[in-house]
Amino acid sequence: MITTFRPLRRSAAIALLLLAVIAAGPALQPARATNVEFGASMAPARILDRAAAQRLRANKGVTLQWIDWNTRGTAFVKVEKGRWTLRAAQAEAGGPGRLFLEGRVTEIGRDYFLFEGTVQILNTPDQGRNCERHGRWRFAITQNRSYWRLREFEWCDGLTDYIDIHF
Repeated sequence: MITTFRPLRRSAAIALLLLAVIAAGPALQPARATNVEFGASMAPARILDRAAAQRLRANKGVTLQWIDWNTRGTAFVKVEKGRWTLRAAQAEAGGPGRLFLEGRVTEIGRDYFLFEGTVQILNTPDQGRNCERHGRWRFAITQNRSYWRLREFEWCDGLTDYIDIHF
């Protein structure tokens, strides 16, 4: 019986903590959400296509068109107890532009995967352009390309951002 109520108590405690942080104002709010906050509560990813899952694990990097199409950043996929996490970054050579992705992969299909986490673009294509959003994202393969492309193109400020994870 204790096991049945324990998740409810933990969920309630987390909800109260989040309300306290929000009420305290922006000084105490975290800059961005990470997998560490979700830790053990993450559900295993739904793997609908094993070949696609293997391609994601063995990916060949990440690109944001504002930074560089030809020099890819890194994208690390970690699988632990059925839970898939993704961390990716690309940095502009000799410049301030940066791309960061951090979160979890929740589903992998034949030509897509679903990602829940943070996408952040800093100082590109213009100095001072800073975009960050935590949410659910869809990456998909279209037109037989050799990468998954983020399907939300204008999520920040109206500019079209092409974020690709190559395989």
